Amino acid sequence: MNGKYVTLSGTMNELKDEGYTQDFNLKEQCIVCAQSGKPLSPEDFVIDKVFRFEGATNPDDQAILYAISSERLGLKGVLVNGYGISAVPEIDAIISKLKIKH
Repeated sequence: MNGKYVTLSGTMNELKDEGYTQDFNLKEQCIVCAQSGKPLSPEDFVIDKVFRFEGATNPDDQAILYAISSERLGLKGVLVNGYGISAVPEIDAIISKLKIKH
C-alpha cells in the first residue's frame, strides 16, 4: 500500500485495490458476507492485516480494521470493530477464533 493509513475509509479503499472487496459482518457466531448474505465459518478465515485508528477529536471514532481472507472460499474482505468503549464483544469473540497469517 502506498498510503499512510491515516483514515479508515482511505485504508479500506487501498485494501480494496489489493483484492479485499468483501464487506464482512457478524451474525450469531458466524461471519456474514454483506454482498451475498451467506453465513461463513470463522474457522475458514485468517487475519492478514490489522489497522488501528484513533479518533483525533472524538473517542467514538476509534476503530480496528481487519483484512481477512479465506483461501478455501476464495474470499478477501474487511471486518471493522471499535475498541475501548466502542468495541463490540461479539466481534472480539469471532476475531479470537481467527488465525493470524504470518
